Amino acid sequence: MQFQIKDFKVKPLEKGEYVKAYFATYKLNDMPKDWEIIEVKNSVAILIYHKEKDAYILVKQFRAPVYFNNKNSGVTIELCAGLIDKDHLSIQEIAAEEILEETGFRVDPKDLEYITHFYNGVGFAGAKQYLFYAEVDDSKKESNGGGIEGEELIEVVSLPRKKAKDFLFDENIAKTPGLMFAIYWHLMEK
Repeated sequence: MQFQIKDFKVKPLEKGEYVKAYFATYKLNDMPKDWEIIEVKNSVAILIYHKEKDAYILVKQFRAPVYFNNKNSGVTIELCAGLIDKDHLSIQEIAAEEILEETGFRVDPKDLEYITHFYNGVGFAGAKQYLFYAEVDDSKKESNGGGIEGEELIEVVSLPRKKAKDFLFDENIAKTPGLMFAIYWHLMEK
């Protein structure tokens, strides 16, 4: 899949749908401090392992902040993930929904294995991400995935487990710490 970027511009955000900016003032051990904070929603991420292919199912997509901050392509390889933004669904149901939307695999929420949670962007956001593990095979494939039509442009990629360590240390591939942790967890625990 080709990710072609044109006319990239930025302007100050006055009111965001997904991000709210704040300026905090406080005292730390009686020392006056201030800090810029953004409020973001908590999220889920899922390490998907394809048993028949002995491979991880990952997603490739363009991320504007990576492009903006690093002046490169902005294309990342990531875990399947999504915001916790539906009060009527459990975290596991949101994770299963994201798996289907992004990768095309149907996974029952009760089959998701909870790994742990951690905090992203602790210096500016501090949002919590819940990490799950799912195993799939070809019988669970329902579509090509790719995200929500008209909102997301996601390419599903397969990473053979035998190439995982080289992938993790390839600095030419933009990837998240959550992805790196999840693959290490799988290599050590499964």
